[in-house]
Amino acid sequence: MSACEVRARDVCAAYLAAFATGDPDSITALVTDDFVNEHTAALGTGCVGKAEYERRVPGFLASMPGLRYEVEEIIADEDRVAAAYTLHARVNDRDVAVRGVMRFRVEGELIAHRIDYWDSLVFKQQAALE
Repeated sequence: MSACEVRARDVCAAYLAAFATGDPDSITALVTDDFVNEHTAALGTGCVGKAEYERRVPGFLASMPGLRYEVEEIIADEDRVAAAYTLHARVNDRDVAVRGVMRFRVEGELIAHRIDYWDSLVFKQQAALE
């Protein structure tokens, strides 16, 4: 594995681990100013720009107490990374565990683009949102 791949993998692993801290600044410190956050799931909403991401992250964390990403596998190819995960949180007094995959593009020591793939129907069912 090249040094670029190791660095990109480590940046993404640190980003995913930062969610478990519950500290928005720890999460947003790892993205670029022009960060693109995409969601493919019907319940997800994306945004562009670090400032908008910083505005949204505290509410996201508040809506998902105990949020953490259990990383199953990380694959790196130069500045591109894919991370398979299980999201764990407590929503509506219910434990939620939803599997997904994030694709990342890393610039230097920061994440420039994230695309998150997860099943919003599974989330809705587990969180009793239907």
